[in-house]
Amino acid sequence: MTSKLEPVSAEERSRSGELKGKAVLVTGASRGLGAALAKAFARRGARVVLVARGREALEGVAAEIGASGGEAHLLPGDVGDKVMTYAIAGAAAALVGPIDVLVHNASTLGPTPLRLLLDTACEDLGRALEVNVVGPFRLTKAIAGGMALRGHGLVLHVSSDAATNAYPQWGAYGVSKAALDHLSRSWAAELEGTGVRFLSVDPGEMNTKMHADAVPDADPATLADPAVVAEAIVALVERGEGVASGSRVEVAALGGGS
Repeated sequence: MTSKLEPVSAEERSRSGELKGKAVLVTGASRGLGAALAKAFARRGARVVLVARGREALEGVAAEIGASGGEAHLLPGDVGDKVMTYAIAGAAAALVGPIDVLVHNASTLGPTPLRLLLDTACEDLGRALEVNVVGPFRLTKAIAGGMALRGHGLVLHVSSDAATNAYPQWGAYGVSKAALDHLSRSWAAELEGTGVRFLSVDPGEMNTKMHADAVPDADPATLADPAVVAEAIVALVERGEGVASGSRVEVAALGGGS
């Protein structure tokens, strides 16, 4: 589904997309877009839970949010680890209450330098799918049921143009992101009418460590600032019902890619 973004008035945005006091869980929140999203949500008064594998980096992001007057809680954990899924969901709810917005941002490229599919180990493809698709599936299962019972909630999947375009050496990552997009659409179809909405967002190419790992020769000046992209995505969340559940949205179309 391609989203058509209709104008939303300030009154409608305030009523349907108010983030103050909302409980938001962001995975992959220790750096790059995830950290920028956590900060953007916190600036709007959301109570944010930060999930990533590295405690030290998470502490830095949480401290920055706290110093700015926001509320942030850190939960070190690996979304690709099946055992940790319900622990993450349960601990997040204990910290900030039932989750209103779940952001699936954590992902892995697989081994770098990126390699052709013929040179990709089955285990490496499996790890990419486990982190980028199965992890979000498990965490959504743990959280979306409660959202449906309450009659509201948003699950946001961070995608990539590699989900829709085939690039040499990006096979494992691209396959996982294509699957994530379809997972988002499938959730939307199955939970239609419950008040739980699903969106997939392509942030475009950003000046992040992940992009540098994938394309080390890229000129950072040609890449989008994750903070600018995050603002565009959070503004999209604030639109509330202005974007149909199951949509795939490109941040560049929102004016936030540069």
